[in-house]
Amino acid sequence: MEDMVAAVVPAAGQGLRMGGSTAKQFLTLGGLPLLTRTCLVLEAVDEVEAVVVAVPPGSEDEVRHKFLRPFPLPKLAAVVAGGRERQDSVAAGCRAAANLGAGWVAVHDAVRPLASPSLFSRVIAEAKNGGGAAIAAVPIVDTVKREDGSGAVAATVDRAGLWLVQTPQAFRLDLLMRAQEEARARGLTATDEAGLVEALGGEVRLVMGSRDNLKITTPDDLELARAIVGAGRPATRTGQGLDAHKLVPGRALILGGVRLEFELGLLGHSDADVLTHAVMDALLAAAGLGDIGRMFPDSDPAFKDADSLMLLGLVTQALAAQGWRPQQASVTLLAQRPKIAPHASAMRANLARAMGIDPALVNVAATTSEGLGFAGRGEGMAALAVATIAPLD
Repeated sequence: MEDMVAAVVPAAGQGLRMGGSTAKQFLTLGGLPLLTRTCLVLEAVDEVEAVVVAVPPGSEDEVRHKFLRPFPLPKLAAVVAGGRERQDSVAAGCRAAANLGAGWVAVHDAVRPLASPSLFSRVIAEAKNGGGAAIAAVPIVDTVKREDGSGAVAATVDRAGLWLVQTPQAFRLDLLMRAQEEARARGLTATDEAGLVEALGGEVRLVMGSRDNLKITTPDDLELARAIVGAGRPATRTGQGLDAHKLVPGRALILGGVRLEFELGLLGHSDADVLTHAVMDALLAAAGLGDIGRMFPDSDPAFKDADSLMLLGLVTQALAAQGWRPQQASVTLLAQRPKIAPHASAMRANLARAMGIDPALVNVAATTSEGLGFAGRGEGMAALAVATIAPLD
């Protein structure tokens, strides 16, 4: 387990510079809380196996159930109480990561939701290939001046070699925890974890970050992030989904969220609703988010016998995290029987409700294979879906 990487997300701050009564990590961007969007990004980082979130003390259950558990976050391993300072929250997260068996940790601000998965991969690789510590950063390009305390310029600072530090920051876990312990003993504070490692005498490597990797601290930052999320997107994107399941005795037959009276049902880890699964895969394909096997693995007991319409709602939320919404979907069932036409309207309504669109934008059709193949022999069913997504308003 010494190569296991856990992500620690400090999210216990009050975010006073944003104004208002809502902590900044819970403000929304593209229809989702910043904390949720950040955790969804971590789901796409192959190197990260577990995610630990540190939240305001006493709010663990509320945050878990309101901002985390409703979303497809299978890597979420722990929600722990943070501290008064960021340094305390990260230390609490590191202790939880150590309990999980992690050997490496990637620390990332909850309010940097636009970091790319590839940036995490590069920072983690540099930490592992170097001295055990690496951080994302960008070089300063503007002229830097030092103020004299009265509002006047005291000096122009040479910007050569100066970098603006970001997260993620990746560390060998024992190195960072040793730096945290030394800092506590000496009464040291630092504005980032790399500062603690530097104080210990450790080498910290720089990895080129991204100007879009904003830390959302002020209302202006949030507006800029909203502009970035919406910028440069095509008007629509289209994806295709295909799913098939075997028919077996002793299972309910559920299609498009409708339970049909039939002597056989579809076999699967969830309720095996092949119609809904095809629509989910089409939406994920349009957004470039993989497939339902990756998002809802059959190895996860949380999805055992799951309602596929609920999972479709989670897919819709995952799209929103990337700045997309379903616009239209069409799905065709391949089955010899039973007849679907009497139930098509109810299926359309169910699918539309889960996607948050009008039923008029959903089409459900069915066809037989004229007795050919597994569907024609009544051994199973398949469904093919096409879905279009559009940028969030």
